[in-house]
Amino acid sequence: MAENQGQDGIGRVGARENRAQDHNLASELGVLEQNILQRIQDFDDPRQEWRRLFSELYGTFLLVIVAAGGGMMSQAFPGVISRTAAVVAPGLMVMGIILFMGKISGAHLNPAVSIAFALRGDFPWRRVPGYIVVQLTGATLACLLLQAVIGVSATYGSNYPAADYSAGAAYLMEALLTLVLVSVILGTASGAQNVGLFGAFGVGAYIALAGLWGSPISGTSMNPARTFGPDLAGGNFSDYWVYVAGPLTGAVVAVGIAFVLRGAGGGRSGSGAAQGALFTETTKDETTEEKTVTAKEKEA
Repeated sequence: MAENQGQDGIGRVGARENRAQDHNLASELGVLEQNILQRIQDFDDPRQEWRRLFSELYGTFLLVIVAAGGGMMSQAFPGVISRTAAVVAPGLMVMGIILFMGKISGAHLNPAVSIAFALRGDFPWRRVPGYIVVQLTGATLACLLLQAVIGVSATYGSNYPAADYSAGAAYLMEALLTLVLVSVILGTASGAQNVGLFGAFGVGAYIALAGLWGSPISGTSMNPARTFGPDLAGGNFSDYWVYVAGPLTGAVVAVGIAFVLRGAGGGRSGSGAAQGALFTETTKDETTEEKTVTAKEKEA
C-alpha cells in the first residue's frame, strides 16, 4: 500500500508539472499572439508613413536600376543589349513592383503619377511631397550604385532629345506618352474598371509598348524621377525641363480625360489603388454618401 501511495504522489507531482508547463506554454503563446497583433496594428497605423515612403524609395530604386542600367550596360558592353530589350525591361520591372508592393504604397514610382492621383482626389496632397522626395532619392541612389559597379557615367542611362529633334518635339512626345500612361493607371484603378493586381500587367505592357515606338525621339522617360537620378549622378541636366514639363502636362490632361469618362475621383477602389491598403482615406463626399446609404439600410 505504501508503494501505491508513493506512486500516486509521484503521479500528482508529474501532473502538476505538466499543468505548469501547459500554463507556461499558454502564456508564451499569448505573448506571441499579442506581439503579432501589435505589429499588425502598427503596420495599419497611419502614423507609420515611413513604411510607404520606404516602399516608394525601394520601388523607384529598382525601376531606375533597370531603366538607366540598360543604357549604361550598353555603353559598357556594346552590342550586348538591344534597344528592344532596354525599353521592355522597365515595363517588366514595373509590373513586378506593382505586384509585390502595390498594396503598401500604391507603387507610384513617379512624381507625375502621385500628382495625378492627388488631382483626382484619390491621394492626400499632404503626402505628395514626401513621395516625390523619396522617388527622387531612390532614383539617384540607383544611378550612383550603377556608376560605381559598371564604371561608366550615369548620363548614358538618362534621357535626352534625339540629335535631329528639338527639345520642344521631345516635350510633346513625353506629354503624349505620359498622357496614355496615366490614363491606363487611372482607368485600371477606378470603380467598375478596377482590375486589382491585374492592372500591373496593363501598366507594365504599356510602358514596354511606349518604349518600343517612342524612345527614339525622347527616350520615353514619362517620369521626372527616372531622368533626375542619372542626370544628378552624371552631373548633366541638359534639357531636363522636358522630362518634368512633359510628364506633368500629360498627367494633368489625363486627369481631365478621366473626369470626362468617369466623373470626379476613382471611388473607394481608386483611393485604395492610389494609397495602398495600409490606411486608405476616401474623399469627404464619398464617406458622407456611404454613411447615408448605411443609415437608409438601417431604417429599412
